This record gives sequence, structure tokens and C-alpha cells, in this order.
Amino acid sequence: MVETRQEEALTGAVGAEALHGFVRDLLLAHGVDAEQAEAVARVTVWGEMVGRPNYGVERLKILLKRVGQGLISCPCDFRLQRTSEATSVIDGAGGFGHFLGEMAMRHAIELADACGVAAVGVRDSNFFGAAGYYPNLAAEKGMIGLAFSNSPPNVVAHGGRQPVLGTNPLAFAAPMRQGRNLLVDMSSAAAAASTMRELARKGARLPEGWSVDSTGAPTTDPAEALKGSMMPMAGAKGFSLSLMVEILAAVLTGAGFSHQVGSMYRDHARRGNNGHFFIALNVLAFMPLESFLARMDELAEAVSASGAGQEVRLPGAARWDAREANAKGGIKIDAGVAGDLAALAAPHGLSPPWA
Repeated sequence: MVETRQEEALTGAVGAEALHGFVRDLLLAHGVDAEQAEAVARVTVWGEMVGRPNYGVERLKILLKRVGQGLISCPCDFRLQRTSEATSVIDGAGGFGHFLGEMAMRHAIELADACGVAAVGVRDSNFFGAAGYYPNLAAEKGMIGLAFSNSPPNVVAHGGRQPVLGTNPLAFAAPMRQGRNLLVDMSSAAAAASTMRELARKGARLPEGWSVDSTGAPTTDPAEALKGSMMPMAGAKGFSLSLMVEILAAVLTGAGFSHQVGSMYRDHARRGNNGHFFIALNVLAFMPLESFLARMDELAEAVSASGAGQEVRLPGAARWDAREANAKGGIKIDAGVAGDLAALAAPHGLSPPWA
């Protein structure tokens, strides 16, 4: 995965609080309501802090373009329907996925606090950023969290030649000590679409098995891959995971699925109509939290020892290392992204914190 930027192409370091304030103010200046602006700032800056810049502030340019096109509702007249003691569905009314996703996960946590387990679906949403942000909210509350989202079709079925599903991310988090929670955040495709775009910008070749061109033939040329489609990870297994995400996030919630989902980069006449699905499992419904954390310690030790002298780490370790490094040294923004954001800010009298 391409998750870090080349050192020579970075701005000076920026503190998370200053970056959050700039992102919020930039969104407000472009007509985003305060509630959604705060949520988008939280999720995008979290992506920067944990070393996922491809889900961070670089997305603001296209998101603000879609706001200007009327394709993201500001504010969004969402409706939350409680469907049982432990389940709800949110009609997002075309709002920011970051806002709707955060609200849905927090609602699932609230329900799970009372019921032990809860699930919340979202329909009529948009791109929601880094999937790992949402289950980590549950882990921070001593719960296990899961998040799923569908996306516009750019991945072929196993054995297929035309795109039918999206990269369909899924994420899982479990609490561990010192906030270094176990965190799985993965695309069900061979790679994230943002990774493909990053490699295309750099002129790098793709690994074999990642993509097909517009004719359905395998290709390692990122430019041709962007004209074509991606492949599911691990063949039939990855496609099966993608189907699971599509069913939970879209079929079950009433959101768009397959070609009913709009691309934020290619579709400029319709909104995303994405769907999300969130689950919170309250550890206390099964055992005391301290017992769970002790067992997680034992599991982590077993995983670490399995390396027989080679380092073996749990998923999420790199995220928390990046968070600690960025908390100390500040966040560095890609120079091209910084230029785009500065251009968006200037007409409104805003100065980027790296200026």
C-alpha cells in the first residue's frame, strides 16, 4: 500500500489542532454547515495523524467541488429510524459520509451500551473516508467495532471482465491497552483506488493481479488500469468479502448498490448514494474489560513470539506509531495537495497553517 508521501514533496510540519481548524474553516467558507464541517475535519485529520494521507486532506478538493455542484447536502436533513432496541437505520439525505458514519457509529455504541450488541445502517450517504476511524471509536469505549461501506463499481467479479462492485472497505477494531487498539482496515479489492491513483502519479508499475484494462485484459500500467477495472483481492475469496460488504452496507440498508452508486471523481450529475453498516459489541456483555484486555495481551504476545526472532506485529501497530510520530513532529502535507488547498482558501481570506 502507498500510504506515505515522499519526503522531498512535503510541506513543513503542522499540528493536528491547527490542521483541524483550517479544514473546518475551509469547509465553512465553502458553504458546509458547522456540524458536518467539524465531523469531516475530525475524520480527515485522523487519517493524516495515523499515516493514511490518501484518506486525509487530499480529498477536500473533490469533496468541495461536489458541495459546489449540489451533490453533497449542506446541511443534510437526515432521518434516524430506531427499528428495534439494538438496531437503527439512518437516511443520510445525501450528506457527508464522514458526518453520517461518525453519527451512526456513535449511535451504535450508545445502543450497545444498553443492549450488549447493536447495528446501525446508513443509506443515501457519500464517501466516508478512512474506514478504520469508525470501529476505533468503539474500541476507545471498550467495545469491539466493525464498519463496512460500499463504493462505486470499479472492481470485476472473480472470473468477470466488467466492473460490478466497488473496493468495498471493511474495518475491525478491538480495544487494547494504551489506546493502541487492534485495527484492521482493508479494501476487499487487490488495492485501494487511492493507491492506484498515487502510483499513476508517480509513474510506477502495478503488481500483477491488481487490475485489468478497458478490454478486460490484465495490466500493470496504472494509467491503463485507471481506464479499466480493479481485481478483487485473493480471487474468489476477496470477491466474496466484497459481496458481504455490499449486502450489509447497501442491500440491507436500502442504499444504492453496484451501478446505482455514483463515483465522486467521475459522476458529476448524481450524488453518491453510498451505504454503510456499523456494529458495536460491548465487551462487558461477555466479560470484564480487564479480563478481555489481559487476554488480548496474551494473544499479542503469542503473535509476537511466532516470529522466532523476526518482528511480527498486530494490525494497527503502524497506525499508532504514525500517530505518535505526528503528535511529536507534526503532520506534513504533500506539496501538491497543499497548493490545491491554499488555492481553495485564498479567495476566502484563509491562510493554511503551513504557510
